[in-house]
Amino acid sequence: MTTQSATKQNTLAQKLVALTAGLLFGLGLGFSQMIDPQRVIGFLDLAGHWDPTLAFVMGGAVLVTLISFRFILKRPTPVLGHKFFVPNRNDIDRPLLLGAALFGIGWGLGGYCPGPAIAALGLGSANPVLFLAAMIAGSLAAKALNRSV
Repeated sequence: MTTQSATKQNTLAQKLVALTAGLLFGLGLGFSQMIDPQRVIGFLDLAGHWDPTLAFVMGGAVLVTLISFRFILKRPTPVLGHKFFVPNRNDIDRPLLLGAALFGIGWGLGGYCPGPAIAALGLGSANPVLFLAAMIAGSLAAKALNRSV
């Protein structure tokens, strides 16, 4: 087997794993009802009818990550890659704070973040379509603003 054909097989395997992970993530979002914006808004409503569901979903995700990353990052390389891409910055700067604030505002107003909005497209509602259109427009605007600065 040539290096080029091995690379093509590896790329196909990476794409299949990414597709499978994305489908599993979407199914998990649907099963946990995190594609329902009212669940998220209920979680953020601390003074009203607080819904703890999101806290349990996030807690489960953090627990799985804490356990699995200890084993995964002991490997010299990923199974289907040549190196791990782990963030190495730990500073807090203005773009990070502004981005986090905008994300939180959008999440609180719309009840969606990108993953659940994409998964909610399967419901046939216009809300996730509008949210994703606004998110893409905002992303393009930020990219254009960063180029001009």
